[in-house]
Amino acid sequence: MLNNKKVLLFHVAAEKEKQIHTLCKSMQIQIIVIKKELYDNTLGALAGITGMKLSGKKYTGEEFPTDMMIFSGIPSDELDMFLKKYREAMIAPIPLKAVLTPTNINWKAGDLYQELLREHLSFQK
Repeated sequence: MLNNKKVLLFHVAAEKEKQIHTLCKSMQIQIIVIKKELYDNTLGALAGITGMKLSGKKYTGEEFPTDMMIFSGIPSDELDMFLKKYREAMIAPIPLKAVLTPTNINWKAGDLYQELLREHLSFQK
């Protein structure tokens, strides 16, 4: 059976990325590190969703000021386990997290980043 469980990482520091990679490997989750040049693509294309292609356009905007993590194809019980193990491993938090959904699958990375940042800031108030 094909494993479509993926974690997409955006602008994550090297040490934190290494820790997340170790966790993902232990849970048989593929990790995809998204380079800034690819931010102009849809989340579905970045996650390798069948039928969704990379645009070929190179993103020339600014790097995201903070890191972001997107989950794709991970059942909710496994996602809960991932987040529990993430905390137990004392990996530095990534406040901007989302699950790939039919609603956001066609969004570009920057669009989701802005939406998550707005939500995060409103929760902090």
